[in-house]
Amino acid sequence: MARGFETKCLHLEEEEGDCSHFGALSYPIYQTATYAHPGVGQSTGFDYSRLQNPTREHLEKIVASLENGIDAFAFTTGMAAITMLMELFAPGDHLIVDEDLYGGSIRLFSHVSSKNGLTFSSVPCHAVNVEDYIQPNTKAIYIETPTNPMMNVTDIAALAQVAKKHDILLIVDNTFLSPYFQNPLDLGADIVIHSGTKFLGGHNDTLAGFLVTNREDIRERFRFLIKTTGAGLAPFDCFLIQRGIKTLGIRMERAQANAMEIAHWLQKQSCVTEVIYPGLKSHPGHEIMKKQARGFGAMLTFQVKNQAYAYAILGKVRMIKYAESLGGVETLLTYPMTQTHADVPDEIRRKNGITECTLRMSVGIEDVKDLLAELKKVFAEAEQKIEG
Repeated sequence: MARGFETKCLHLEEEEGDCSHFGALSYPIYQTATYAHPGVGQSTGFDYSRLQNPTREHLEKIVASLENGIDAFAFTTGMAAITMLMELFAPGDHLIVDEDLYGGSIRLFSHVSSKNGLTFSSVPCHAVNVEDYIQPNTKAIYIETPTNPMMNVTDIAALAQVAKKHDILLIVDNTFLSPYFQNPLDLGADIVIHSGTKFLGGHNDTLAGFLVTNREDIRERFRFLIKTTGAGLAPFDCFLIQRGIKTLGIRMERAQANAMEIAHWLQKQSCVTEVIYPGLKSHPGHEIMKKQARGFGAMLTFQVKNQAYAYAILGKVRMIKYAESLGGVETLLTYPMTQTHADVPDEIRRKNGITECTLRMSVGIEDVKDLLAELKKVFAEAEQKIEG
């Protein structure tokens, strides 16, 4: 019988009935760099923590289970995961990437991966026929859905058919929805990425990244690469991410419910010119999201009248924090122009819709009445300051 998601967040089926580790309910932190051997040619199963550590292995099995993959790999950050992912490719290889991506990913591709001989075509994957951009040396399609920060939604299953037709990889960054709401591997993707810092960890207290796959050949390559590059997640950080995952389901439900209420409230504000949230029926990706995901998530973006309003709102929030991250229990407001996408060339930012008027909100699990009360106060103060 298939396990429910919340149960998989708490229990590995293979370990049920096992009272090893002295019966500890919280999986132990194996804070060790190396391991003793019983004898020559004998091993406990662990040799050196750069290769693998029991705490990391336990976390990786949980994340693989949540994404319905055969293996997961835990890294020091989300960017460390993407950096190692690029080691699948060789100089001269070409990748199609969504043009609206997290600024750190764009920076990596533009300044590091390109230096190493990879070439990229940045296209709006949700709005074009991606097949038209495939070249003889194309090896992969790389997307976020929804994208960061403009919340564009791409049909994963349709893109997977294109990828399989041309024998190229489909890579999906699933950070915004988490495995609670979306499982790209089930829709035909080959590799799933997570910034574990975000919804998986959920408490803004540690950094982590994950790669998950359901292909044996990729699994073997990743296992070789993670031990070779040495970017595996440390035991204590693995413990923190495991602890966060235990409440992933209930956090995502509460944060999504809050996001929906806030999105509807923002639509009624005179200083807001656009609210971009896939849960709204007006969002062009709404029906695709209903088809491929089990929810709409807790991320939303909105545009205000002008830069003055954006600055005033950012300067007046108090309970809501003006901070650069997402996916935690606290509600955060981010200014992509100077934070997440500061290193993206201005012409690319503007082409993607990111302007001085763009604000991105990661909605937390506070009482929504308190969030709305703060927003009402902040918006009223901002209007008074600007309009007089």
